[in-house]
Amino acid sequence: MKKKPAYTDEHAASGVDAPLPEIETWPNQYPHSGYEIEIEIPEFTSVCPKTGLPDSGTLIIRYVPDKHCLELKSLKMYSLAFRNLGIFQENIVNRFLEDIVKYAKPVRATVDGEFAPRGGIFSKITASWSRKRGR
Repeated sequence: MKKKPAYTDEHAASGVDAPLPEIETWPNQYPHSGYEIEIEIPEFTSVCPKTGLPDSGTLIIRYVPDKHCLELKSLKMYSLAFRNLGIFQENIVNRFLEDIVKYAKPVRATVDGEFAPRGGIFSKITASWSRKRGR
C-alpha cells in the first residue's frame, strides 16, 4: 500500500490566494529623499495549514517609499486577517511582500518573518524586492 504524502499541494498553496483586506497608502511628502521605513509586527499569528496549530512570530517590514507610504491601521487590519488563516510561514512572508509592493509601489522592500520555535526549530524567512526609482 502506497503511503499518502504528509504534505499535499493543497497544503502548500493554502492561504496564498486568500482574500485579504486592502492595505491603504498615503502620499509621501519626501519621495526623493530615499529614506527607509521599518515597521515591526511583534504579535503576528496564523495557523499551520497541515496541523491547524497556531504559528506566531514577528514580522519586520523595511521599505523605501516612492510616491506612497503604508497606512498603519490598514496594515494592522491586514495582518490580523492572517490570525485564522491556514498558511505556511514562507508563504506569509512572500504574500506580505507581494501586497506591500502592489499597494505602496516602493522603491524597494524587504519582509523578515522570525517565527517562534516549534519542536525546537526556529525559522527566519526573508523576502526582498526592488526596482529602479521613477517607474
